[in-house]
Amino acid sequence: MEARLDQFANPIIGKVLKHFIAAGRQIAESELLPAATRELVMMRASQINGCGFCVDMHFKDAVHGGEEATRLNLVQVWREATVFTDAERAALELAEQGTRLADGAPGVTDEVWANAAKYYDEEQLGALVALIALINAFNRGNVMVRQPAGAYQPGMFA
Repeated sequence: MEARLDQFANPIIGKVLKHFIAAGRQIAESELLPAATRELVMMRASQINGCGFCVDMHFKDAVHGGEEATRLNLVQVWREATVFTDAERAALELAEQGTRLADGAPGVTDEVWANAAKYYDEEQLGALVALIALINAFNRGNVMVRQPAGAYQPGMFA
C-alpha cells in the first residue's frame, strides 16, 4: 500500500505538519500530562478514527517509553480492563467523546468533563483538549491520504 501523496513533500501539507509536530512537542514538553496518558489518549483516538499509522506510531512510542504491552493491548476495551488508573480512564473517556463528535453524539457531556476535572486541573484539561484536537487532525489527514502503517520507528519525527 502506498500513500496517495507524500505529505512531507507537499509544500502546503508539509508546512502544516511541521506546525502540528511543533504543537505536539509543546504539549509533551509542558509535562502537564504523564507520557503514558498522552500515548493512551492518542492511541484511543487513532483507533476510533481508523488511523493505522498513528496506532502503530503511538504503540511503538509508548513501548519505547517503557509502557507495558498489556495496557496498550487493552486500550480499545479500557472500560472492561483493570489496568488503567481512574485518571487515565477519565482521559480516555474525554478522548472518546471529543473524537466521536461526528457520530451524532452531543459532544463532551458535563458528566465526562466533571469527571476529568476531578483528576486534572484547568491547565492539564487545556493540554488534554489540545492533544485530542491535534491527534484528531493528524488522524484525519493520514486516513485521507491512506498513510500506510508499520514502518514508523520511535523518534523518527523528533
